[in-house]
Amino acid sequence: MTHINIEIKARCNNPEEIREILKSQNADYKGLDSQIDTYFKASNGRLKLREGNIENDLIYYERKNEKGPKQSNIILYKTAQNSQIKEILEKSLGTLAVVDKQREIYFIDNVKFHIDNVRNLGSFVEIEAIDRNGTIGIEKLTEQCNYYMNLFKIEKNDLIDISYSDMMLRNLKK
Repeated sequence: MTHINIEIKARCNNPEEIREILKSQNADYKGLDSQIDTYFKASNGRLKLREGNIENDLIYYERKNEKGPKQSNIILYKTAQNSQIKEILEKSLGTLAVVDKQREIYFIDNVKFHIDNVRNLGSFVEIEAIDRNGTIGIEKLTEQCNYYMNLFKIEKNDLIDISYSDMMLRNLKK
């Protein structure tokens, strides 16, 4: 499945407040997912295998490293838990980084929200305005993302411009 997101990632010092806002907006809570994202050494974009108790996907995406709402072009392939795809990818491409996180997943219409607690990195919130079939458009997705950023009172200095894998790799270099 190919789709487009307009998304942000931000440090989250107030996960309880975000939860309350989502509850007040009648967000659909999908649950708490213990996820391991294994990033592989891809020649283009990013390639990761997500292994969780809710979400299990092979995800390829292209996204610029910039703060604020940004476009991601995504190809998503649903995988089975405990499949051998990880071993195949590790042996053929090599592992770049592994991200271990606890992720709360919520939806309001086409907008997906994550409250993440990432091992060795801290707490984050993500907003993903998703266009799965090309009917919403970039302008509306950006408007949705900005609306929820304002609702959550996300400050510009809390915005993150890189992926969790990049953050992990930077920590290893320190």
